[in-house]
Amino acid sequence: MSGGGLLVAGTTSDAGKSVVTAGICRWLVRQGVKVAPFKAQNMSLNSFVTREGAEIGRAQAMQAQACRIEPTALMNPVLLKPGGEQSSQVVLMGRPVGELSARGYHGGRQRQLLGTVLDCLAELRGTYDAVICEGAGSPAEINLRRTDIVNMGIARNARLPVLVVGDIDRGGVFASFFGTVALLSPEDQELVAGFLVNKFRGDVSLLEPGLDMLHGLTGRRTYGVLPFRHGLGIDEEDGLRVSLRGSVRESDTAAPLGADVLRVAVCAVPLMSNFTDVDALAAEPGVVVRFVDRPEELADADLVVVPGTRGTVRALEWLRERGLADALGRRAAEGRPILGICGGFQILGEHIEDDVESRQGDVAGLGVLPVRVRFEREKTLTRPVGEALGEQVEGYEIHHGVASVEGGETFLDGCRVGRTWGTHWHGSLESDGFRRAFLREVAAAAGRRFVPAPDTSFAALREEQLDRLGDLIEQHADTDALWRLIESGAPQGLPFIPPGAPA
Repeated sequence: MSGGGLLVAGTTSDAGKSVVTAGICRWLVRQGVKVAPFKAQNMSLNSFVTREGAEIGRAQAMQAQACRIEPTALMNPVLLKPGGEQSSQVVLMGRPVGELSARGYHGGRQRQLLGTVLDCLAELRGTYDAVICEGAGSPAEINLRRTDIVNMGIARNARLPVLVVGDIDRGGVFASFFGTVALLSPEDQELVAGFLVNKFRGDVSLLEPGLDMLHGLTGRRTYGVLPFRHGLGIDEEDGLRVSLRGSVRESDTAAPLGADVLRVAVCAVPLMSNFTDVDALAAEPGVVVRFVDRPEELADADLVVVPGTRGTVRALEWLRERGLADALGRRAAEGRPILGICGGFQILGEHIEDDVESRQGDVAGLGVLPVRVRFEREKTLTRPVGEALGEQVEGYEIHHGVASVEGGETFLDGCRVGRTWGTHWHGSLESDGFRRAFLREVAAAAGRRFVPAPDTSFAALREEQLDRLGDLIEQHADTDALWRLIESGAPQGLPFIPPGAPA
């Protein structure tokens, strides 16, 4: 028997779909429901490697954690990783299958993937009591509806009720709700059960007349009004927010244990990927993380992080154009701390041979680390475990570049020279003991009287964050009505709102 389901759509990108999906998942699992997340197609440079070696969006990995289950490729069968303004790498069932332009993807390839997507959803629904699906962008993108496999395309084929989330903090939420429904075909409208208001500030009683009018106009109810809360985002799909800073500390930065704070500057390279690596640093009391794009901003940093990127050679060119490459070279020569992660590690090396990602052939790196990198067509996707600085470390690797380390001290899979460290391992800083040992070294090298907190548990902070999302749903949504939607589908007899989708 197939389990229940729900599609969480949004009036816009960043309306809160990922957060609401995670919150519903955590609320359900606390009720004893066996639940799984699902996003048919995700576009993100922040990804994760499952235990079976599949690459999926980080948001779906966090949603799986909200469900207290291991993430799998079934939960995000199609992942698009932008490589520029016009093209993306297509990752299917956790493995890259090629590069496609936006026109090529929406022109036919996307629709061909519908069968795979529906099979994955059916398998999850056959295993779990409920599957909470997340849409992408808006379901009313009328130019893309014909090939849609992530919003109403999946809802229609799998007969999923749809809950539309709107961010009221942006304004115009009533028009957005009404317009979203009114631009859908009659068949699509039948599945749109109602609305959920997100990020509301103020007195809900002042909003209620508008919700009543919206019900009168559309025949659809509002299932909840979620109040604005600082830092309730899960791992970002894209953007430059340090997602755990606000969620753990609200709007205040916790005071350092020692006499000094530690300043971390992250180079905001193009196509930055898995910048969530620095969330674990931002969660430490007294660590201040900021993203920078000018050499002057490195001057007062105690640690500079060169993060991962989907375009290593392009990021290297950008660093040189902006003067950041020279600043990094001077910093390394002065023995001031630098950490390169994945693409950032490759950039710090001596030489890059790339006939795969940029197709620019031989390119000179910054020459800070004795490393030579050769890009292979096969992508490395692993979950390594090791030891560094006397502490156990876990991480994950996602890269085409294969590094040949020709000197320095061993550091995870990379190396260390002086106060410059490089590794392909994402997520290593989430290992609490290693993170504290690393920060102690950085503080000593920077001459800062900074002391890492002895009890910061990044895993516990993630759980606390997910519980807060579950609380938000439990306290501010009509959970009985939500469960009826999940179990029984959209209400019968919902009215059609003209004009509907264009022919």
